[in-house]
Amino acid sequence: MESIREIYKIGNGPSSSHTMGPQKAAFMFKEKNPDAGSYRVTLYGSLAATGKGHLTDVAIIGVFSPKPVEIIWKPEVVLSFHPNGMLFESVKNGRVVDDWNIFSIGGGDLSNEDSPLAEEKDVYKMNTMKEILDWSHKTGKSFWEYVEDTEEKEIWNFLEVVWKTMQEGVERGLEAEGLLPGGLSLQRKASSYFTKGKSYRDSLASRAAIYSYALATSEENACGGVIVTAPTCGSSGVLPGVLYHLKKKHEFRDSKIVKALATAALIGNIVKKNASVSGAQVGCQGEVGVACSMAAAAAAQLFGGSTAQIEYAAEMGLEHHLGLTCDPVCGLVQVPCIERNAFAAVRALDACSFAMLSDGNHLVGFDKVVRTMKQTGHDLPSLYKETSTGGLARFI
Repeated sequence: MESIREIYKIGNGPSSSHTMGPQKAAFMFKEKNPDAGSYRVTLYGSLAATGKGHLTDVAIIGVFSPKPVEIIWKPEVVLSFHPNGMLFESVKNGRVVDDWNIFSIGGGDLSNEDSPLAEEKDVYKMNTMKEILDWSHKTGKSFWEYVEDTEEKEIWNFLEVVWKTMQEGVERGLEAEGLLPGGLSLQRKASSYFTKGKSYRDSLASRAAIYSYALATSEENACGGVIVTAPTCGSSGVLPGVLYHLKKKHEFRDSKIVKALATAALIGNIVKKNASVSGAQVGCQGEVGVACSMAAAAAAQLFGGSTAQIEYAAEMGLEHHLGLTCDPVCGLVQVPCIERNAFAAVRALDACSFAMLSDGNHLVGFDKVVRTMKQTGHDLPSLYKETSTGGLARFI
């Protein structure tokens, strides 16, 4: 598996696969072809189907500006390697001088048909939960210690920045009010939910707080604000929502939360390695489902769970999102995405509580759920995988 730095990317929303990935590809192509008179970019499949709502064209044009850019939309053409295909062409004196086929495979990552274009090579020797659990049993170490052993102590500096960015995103979102961009006339809810929640007591007050924290980040993402992929932009509200709540309500120290972030990233990495975190490839189960799994594991670790209990929490977080479709209305990362983040944050804490009441033994292991999620995503029709042609996107 690759470094957890590839799970947590800091950047602007609203979509890691539709905004961050294409923007990154545009920078790479521009660097290779700086003398072009103009550029032409053809977007295929899911990128074309929901690209306007995800600001794909805005992200690409912004990179090549002030030189002219022609964007060609081909949603009906789905390339076999991945639904998020792109063709970049540089034009000089009326003719194409260079071209590049590339795919945005989720989480802001790029790949050609041969191999991922990762900035770092695989650094983790173990790629499955079973391998890591066996290692933990033999060594007595936990998940976060595996991260430290593999990536060394410098990883904590990186995770401190990640946590700081997550907190800032929540706090900006709690302060902001007004309409979200895109034409759906949706009002931001985080601020009002946070305020109303103060009038409640006990469990309802906690639930309102979690909702507001997750909404805050998701609304910031929808507005193109700075967020952290966890594992994607569209699911970026779940993990901060849970961790911010645990810091405020249970007074967990930042040093403990940073270690929980390491464990969460390891969970996301296992899924990314053995299945996918791309909504265009496996539906929202690969985005919000994986985010819920990551948050459940992080919470279980903070509450003192064993490695078996942490694994159980992660397994439930993903299992109970199996089959979740990606059907964004108008191609925007807003409906049902924003509310979905809030509900997944609460579900992550439910999975944590359920696992902590157990001894960690259970029938369905995490690796089996990952395989199931991959197969389920393969079986889902394309209209339910970030094309805005099915589900809620069809009827609203």
